[in-house]
Amino acid sequence: MTSPEMVLWLQERTSLGILSPEVLNAIAQQIEEQVVSAETDLVSEGTPPEALYILVEGQLESNSTNETNPALACGFLPGAVIELKELLLDELTPFTITTVTECHLWVMPAAKFRELATQYPEIAQAFSRQLAQELAQVTSALGYEQERSLALRPYLVTKAQRGIVGTSRYAVRLREQIREAAADSKSVDIFGEPGLEKDNIAALIHFGSPKRREPIIKVNCGILQTSGADLFGRAGGKPGLLEWLGEGTLVLNNIQELPEELLSPVTQLLKTGTYTPVARSGEPLPEPRPSRARILIVSEKTQPTIERSVGHIIKVPPLRVRKADIQTQVEYYTSLYIRSRGVPKPHITPEALRRLQSYDFPGNLKELKNLVERAIVQAEGANELTEEIFWPAETKKKRFRVNLLNAYPSLRRFLRSPWWPDRINYGFTATAFAITVAVLFIGPQTRDRNFVLNLFWAWWWPFFLFLFPFLGRVWCSVCPFMIYGEITQKLSLWLWPRKLKRWPREQAEKWGGWFMFGLFSLIFLWEELWHLENTAYLSACLLLLITSGAMIFSALFERRFWCRYLCPIGGMNGLFAKLSMTELRAQQGICSASCTTYQCYKGGPQKGEGLETNGCPLYSHPAQLEDNRDCVLCMTCLKACPHRSVEFNLRPPGIELWTTHVPRTYEVALLFLLLGGIYLHRLPELQAWLGLELDLTQFWQHLGLSLLVLIIPAILTFAAYGLLQVFNFNRKPRSFVELAYGYLPLVLGGNLAHYLRLGLGEGGRILPVTFATLGLSGEQLPILVAHPAVIAFLQGATIIFSVLMTILLTQKIAKQPVRSLLWQHLAAIGLGVSMWAIIVF
Repeated sequence: MTSPEMVLWLQERTSLGILSPEVLNAIAQQIEEQVVSAETDLVSEGTPPEALYILVEGQLESNSTNETNPALACGFLPGAVIELKELLLDELTPFTITTVTECHLWVMPAAKFRELATQYPEIAQAFSRQLAQELAQVTSALGYEQERSLALRPYLVTKAQRGIVGTSRYAVRLREQIREAAADSKSVDIFGEPGLEKDNIAALIHFGSPKRREPIIKVNCGILQTSGADLFGRAGGKPGLLEWLGEGTLVLNNIQELPEELLSPVTQLLKTGTYTPVARSGEPLPEPRPSRARILIVSEKTQPTIERSVGHIIKVPPLRVRKADIQTQVEYYTSLYIRSRGVPKPHITPEALRRLQSYDFPGNLKELKNLVERAIVQAEGANELTEEIFWPAETKKKRFRVNLLNAYPSLRRFLRSPWWPDRINYGFTATAFAITVAVLFIGPQTRDRNFVLNLFWAWWWPFFLFLFPFLGRVWCSVCPFMIYGEITQKLSLWLWPRKLKRWPREQAEKWGGWFMFGLFSLIFLWEELWHLENTAYLSACLLLLITSGAMIFSALFERRFWCRYLCPIGGMNGLFAKLSMTELRAQQGICSASCTTYQCYKGGPQKGEGLETNGCPLYSHPAQLEDNRDCVLCMTCLKACPHRSVEFNLRPPGIELWTTHVPRTYEVALLFLLLGGIYLHRLPELQAWLGLELDLTQFWQHLGLSLLVLIIPAILTFAAYGLLQVFNFNRKPRSFVELAYGYLPLVLGGNLAHYLRLGLGEGGRILPVTFATLGLSGEQLPILVAHPAVIAFLQGATIIFSVLMTILLTQKIAKQPVRSLLWQHLAAIGLGVSMWAIIVF
């Protein structure tokens, strides 16, 4: 190639073309041609430049050890001038350049180039001008990008949070729709209920599209100016988000909140891909401008105008129709949370999963995520997430409730004071119980001479049966059995410091109720066959046996495991407490939004208004309670809560039985056992009424008849249900386990009617009986007993009222016409008549 040809090539093909022909001619005369084979290092990083290289043919690439500046790694094509800056500025080579292919180079040694640069100052001046121009361009571009970044930063979406989790047909279809939408640049309308993470679906569409490297911004339509200036910009003034966005993606979130004035411009943008900047007052409208941005719409409902203007419509299915995905979602949210906190991954029990799957989740995925995170916090590092720590928001409105704590502030003060129940328990009940047992053992053995036996059978039973409809399971909060259990627990931990066992919840939920049923059956038989009502030491043995159970299990397990799952008296109390007109609950909105410590459940130090406690003794959270079974009204949660979330409500009696109640087979078994117990207590009267002539002094005859009496009432109710199924042609009745709770008022009323005789006929003799216990004569002391006719009237009224309440409750539970439940109502009336015959007459 001749010198003029080389000069022409340098002018047209290289950055040296800015030099004069004289300088280029001088350079051409000093150039040496060189061919370098492939995979050869032309220059080395960190070394002084040896020559000026001009690539004529071939390909070069650079690489550097400087990882903080990836721009140093690049490729060179023909016309590239290499080492020019380093020679003029006397710098070291910043990178290594290697030949990719065989390369034809023009080479000028460094010494000769420096001589030319000295001889022709134009070289340095031209290079300086070029650097200044490049710097100005870079500065302008950088300024634009900084201004663009500043404008877009408040709305920028940096990444998609996650893909679509689940394997249901809804999840599969949703993934397909996202892939289809990501494959083109059409606008998309994504709509669905709140909490479905629709904005994340918009991000998935963007980051799955060919323009994933462009920015994506999310704008809440409710905050847009009605003029549209922030979105469309002003004519001749500040650009809007669409102009800054370029070819990126705009997510219009909550399109239903879009100002009406912007509906038409947004529709125009969707239909034509153009927008009109906002003109100042009095100025003519500017010409529409094209927008290269992609528009994604997010809304709770479709907008007719918007729907007709978009290219894709994606309806996000609610979680309630994707129950098959709940387990996968729970595992996913669990994994996310434990990774962020560095805690072991717990296992979710099948019962907890079933509870979640039975819930409709009005808050959808957002509610489920909060639920899982709250459960892990409450679990405190446990290996399992059990049913009790999942408490979804209530699905039924809390109607007809009056919070007694707000109505009576003095009641709140008392229940939060040390008096309830600790000072009562440890200052009185613990000592009184020890004296009670001692008197039963060493005192007279009959009820007419032992005041403790009189108190237990003539006072305690009728009083607390009468109290159940008012205060539910309140006896358990002052129960001496568990007081001694707690004393044993504290004493054993002091003597042998250790960590108490966690509750085996799954096994306890499965078998604990049947243990209570079996123990109560034995107590009934023992009471009848050995005449516990009139034998003091046997009554003491019964009390000690129950107390020993509480003490043993308190030494093994934390909190009140015996009370919740195994105590027969507690099981009866929990069953009758369902009929109570009061309840302890919490405001779930406050618990979900404000509570992060769960001190009412776990315990903890004083926080604000909340006092220091050890947490709920029955491991119940007041916001998760669906009935009164697992609340003993100890008010620990009321004392611990710093947010005043806990409520002590007045409510319609037994309302939970036809709203939030979950039926359990073992509870129904216990219910019918208590029903049979009414007839067992009246065995002589029952024999006389039926005309039987069995010798109850014979043990086996007595035992056989007792077992039959316990079983037959349950058989009769089941037979009535069978007739209900046979003769109910119009609709299928509810299950027997559900309808059986309708008999609960009759069972409670029948037991109360039985014990009214003892309470009203013998309870008023407490003073002379007390003197007789001490060996003194109390014949002249006053007594207060009701006339037999008054007792019979009250017993009869109690039975009649119980039958009426049973019919009403059955109707409320079944939600069916009276004629559909005729046989069950006849069974209740028949049981009421039989109770009248053996109790009143």
